[in-house]
Amino acid sequence: MLPQYIQKINTAKSKKGDIKKLLAFLQSKRPGDLDTVTNRLHDEAFDNIDCLQCANCCKTTGPLLISKDVSRLAQAVKLAPGNFMNTYLKTDEDGDVVFKQMPCMFLNNNNYCKVYHARPNACRDYPHTQQNKIIQKLEITLHNSMICPAVADVVAGLKKYYMNK
Repeated sequence: MLPQYIQKINTAKSKKGDIKKLLAFLQSKRPGDLDTVTNRLHDEAFDNIDCLQCANCCKTTGPLLISKDVSRLAQAVKLAPGNFMNTYLKTDEDGDVVFKQMPCMFLNNNNYCKVYHARPNACRDYPHTQQNKIIQKLEITLHNSMICPAVADVVAGLKKYYMNK
């Protein structure tokens, strides 16, 4: 991972309390432009972040899998869904279906996904800062700001935009 990406993540970790306060503020105020602002900040962040130079999400955070994900992935690796589940998946303590191990076993050494066309919905939607109703994603945004340098940038932008008004 590039040093500047590590720095962004470490900064977010060191400011976790401040980020929590910011997101609690946004939750309480429910600004009408939050989706628009967050989506703009997301686009700006990804103009400067190359996921293939990072892949920290694939190395540290396993997606929650739904049955469609399991079917799609099983087909991609040419296994029956039951065999795929036995080989690659487990049910965690919350009852969610997740990968047995991290980093993701489908991550190549060059940070490309071996099953990109069949990747789980959670991977497709990550880091969840480009969606509508972001107010419902603020808790995961806190978590993701300490994994993804782009989310760290989005959160920094939210602080600048809403706290300097």
